[in-house]
Amino acid sequence: MGTGYFITGTDTDVGKTCATVALMRLFQQHGTTVVGMKPVAAGCMLQDGQLKNADAQLLQANASVAVDYGLINPYAYQQAVSPHIAGKHNPVVTATVQTGFDQLQALADLVLVEGAGGWLSPINAHEDNSDLAKALGLPVILVVAIRLGCINHAKLTYQAIRHAGLPCAGWIANGTNPDMLSQDENIGTLKTALPAPLLGVLPYQEVVDFDALAGELTRPC
Repeated sequence: MGTGYFITGTDTDVGKTCATVALMRLFQQHGTTVVGMKPVAAGCMLQDGQLKNADAQLLQANASVAVDYGLINPYAYQQAVSPHIAGKHNPVVTATVQTGFDQLQALADLVLVEGAGGWLSPINAHEDNSDLAKALGLPVILVVAIRLGCINHAKLTYQAIRHAGLPCAGWIANGTNPDMLSQDENIGTLKTALPAPLLGVLPYQEVVDFDALAGELTRPC
C-alpha cells in the first residue's frame, strides 16, 4: 500500500478539506512531514494563467515542503460541476494521478489524498473515487458531516469502502451545522454502527483554527 491516506466523505461539501488540513497539522505536530493532494477539482478560478482550486491551495499552503500546484492538483476544471462532465475534453487519467502521487511520496513521510465529492462520485466517464483510491492503494479515512441523514450516508459509504477491498482507517465527525439537534446522540449511534475507530469530532467554527481542530483528532493506526 502507499504511504498515506485517501480522504473521502459521505457527500460533497462535508468538510473533507478542513479535516485533511487538520490531519496534516496533527501529523506535523508529531514530527511527520506531510503533503496534501487533491487530484481532481472542479469550480476552479483562473489565476496567473492557471486554473486553481481554493481547497487545493489550502493543502499546498499547509504542506511540510514547498510543492508545485500542478503536482497537488493535476486536474483542475473551471466548471463547478461533476468532474466527469467538467473534464469531458480533458478526462482524468488514473495513471497520471498515480505518477504525481509517487512524486509526492518522495517529498514527505505521508501523502493525504483528498477525493472529489463522495466515495462513488465519478471522476471520468468510467471511474469514480473508489477506483482512484484502489489504484493508489491507500487506506481510507471517512469524513461524516453530522447532519440529518448522516447515519444512512455513513453506513452506506463505509460498506462501499469495504466492498472495494480497502481498509477504513477511521472516521471523523464534522460539525457543519451549529443548530444540529441531537448531535451527540447521532455520533454515538455512528460509533456503534461503524466498525472503524472514531478519530475525532471537529466542532463547528465560524473562523477555522486548524491547530485547534488538530487537537481534537487522534492519529489513525
